[in-house]
Amino acid sequence: MKKRNLLLLLFTTTIFFSCKNVEKKNTENEAVQMESAEMNTKEGQMDSNSVEVIPIEHATTVLEWNDVTIYVDPTGGAKAFEGQNDPDLILITDIHGDHLNVETLQEINTSSISIVVPKAVADQMPEEFNSQLKILNNGENTEMNGVGIEAIPMYNLREEAKDFHVKGRGNGYVLTLGNERIYFSGDTEDITEMRNLQDIDKAFVCMNLPYTMTEESAASAVLDFKPVQVYPYHYRGRPDVSDVAKFKQLVNEGDKNIEVVQLDWYPTEEY
Repeated sequence: MKKRNLLLLLFTTTIFFSCKNVEKKNTENEAVQMESAEMNTKEGQMDSNSVEVIPIEHATTVLEWNDVTIYVDPTGGAKAFEGQNDPDLILITDIHGDHLNVETLQEINTSSISIVVPKAVADQMPEEFNSQLKILNNGENTEMNGVGIEAIPMYNLREEAKDFHVKGRGNGYVLTLGNERIYFSGDTEDITEMRNLQDIDKAFVCMNLPYTMTEESAASAVLDFKPVQVYPYHYRGRPDVSDVAKFKQLVNEGDKNIEVVQLDWYPTEEY
């Protein structure tokens, strides 16, 4: 009888611990599956919020984000945008031909989209675009297609250059795309409004003489507002081309944590 009870006890104990082990393994598997699902969700969110930067030429840029295509300062005619998605939103910074090109706007598909401009640009646009224009003055902001848009001043500081870009005429822009804040300087020098920017993830910063600023001024401003990444663009002047390698060196000597991203903004020209 004692022997039978002992065997029964051993059998019951074995079953109990086997069940506990199975339960523990099931719990661990569920935890791994939940963690994996959570990671996949986060990765999916990161992918959906990622911003693709496509340089076209000089100041002309295409951004792809969350099925939204943004053209900044579109120039070069329809040919410049072959292979690109049609725009959902267009931003124009200033009246000069390397930023405002009416022929390009007429050639690309702009039906049923908004075009964000400063008033000086709106004044030079044909009537056919009037219903599509959203005028932003310096310091104003709006939201379109899920994109936050802030109009930032852009102007010259040097006395000999002040007539090129007067304060209040053109806009730089800060765009909020999901988790990222992206700054386009437009044509400007190292103005206080640029130096005071905060929480910028990607900064597109011009540097061409005699119209905007030197590599030293551009680097100095970048070291003040400390973007995560800086893209030197709009760096062809007349007759010289700015030294982007020098700009990168100055930035990295001042702050090695700022990534300088060099893209080909002049694919049809050799320097």
